[in-house]
Amino acid sequence: MTAAPLSSEAARLSPAASRARWRWPEAMFWLAALAALLLPDQHLILNEIAILALFALSLDLILGYAGIVSLGHAAFFGLGAYVAGLLTIHVAGEPLLGLVAAAGAGAVLGFATGFLVLRGSDLTRLMVTLGISLLLFEIANRAAGLTGGADGLNGMVVGPILGWFEFDLYGTTAYAYSLAVLFLLFLFARRVVHSPFGLSLKAIRDNRLRAAAVGVPVARRLVGIYTLSAAYAAVAGALLAQTTQFVSLDVFDFHRSADVLLVLVIGGAGYLYGGPIGAVLFRFLQDWISGLTPQYWSFWLGAFLVLLVLVGRDRLVQGVRRPLAALLSRIGAGR
Repeated sequence: MTAAPLSSEAARLSPAASRARWRWPEAMFWLAALAALLLPDQHLILNEIAILALFALSLDLILGYAGIVSLGHAAFFGLGAYVAGLLTIHVAGEPLLGLVAAAGAGAVLGFATGFLVLRGSDLTRLMVTLGISLLLFEIANRAAGLTGGADGLNGMVVGPILGWFEFDLYGTTAYAYSLAVLFLLFLFARRVVHSPFGLSLKAIRDNRLRAAAVGVPVARRLVGIYTLSAAYAAVAGALLAQTTQFVSLDVFDFHRSADVLLVLVIGGAGYLYGGPIGAVLFRFLQDWISGLTPQYWSFWLGAFLVLLVLVGRDRLVQGVRRPLAALLSRIGAGR
């Protein structure tokens, strides 16, 4: 008679269920992102941050949870941007339709190339992913009649979202749109990583041979998460194309893949929030340092990243947190 309540209580208190529960810092993070809509003249930058956060989230799904390294994640980002742009010009200007088409194209490319990426060592994967990105860059450059080549894809007129919300010059609608898409896809990714599928990915990341020995279908799991990651990256590219109404070969550049890796280095990989937090910090550092030294901002950003790697993110955070906590305690004692 008491077996069912005990089993449900055990399930409720299990580590997996505990990790899947929402906590107040998570709610505060998304409420702060929503409250940023009230900031004047900042929506264009906030839109860029939301898109970069989604792009970083897509890479975190394979790097942080499956241990798949990539130097060519911009291939999916660029594909999504061009698919959304071409669909807007030649078919329809509905943004949601462009997102669905971009996600489908990214998933197809991710599934087709996933089997290549899974072969060999980490160095092999780096070269294969980089090669795929360079190949798509050259295809887009050669197909100038379709993509515009070096001149970019012009003539995009994106319609109102759901026929109601038109894009404005200040980026308010664009940021709200990108934030909504980021939040919904984040919810789905959160559900995935806390599911048995996500737990099996962590087992594969920690020890692939041991995971295979206990019956985990390693290849299918890795291809599945790589396909999902590619779809997420393509949606991020589509958001960039729709909110800026322009696509160029820059979406396939190596710096896109490098920047998103830096975002995860700053924010941390393997806990989903590393992408959004890293995107905010990376964009803030980029703007702040470039404002101080316009000519040498990349040097100081690189120096910060070297310090972060040498010291370690956890030690650096603790080094800031302890003096801050001591200061707050003194302020409280003074009261």
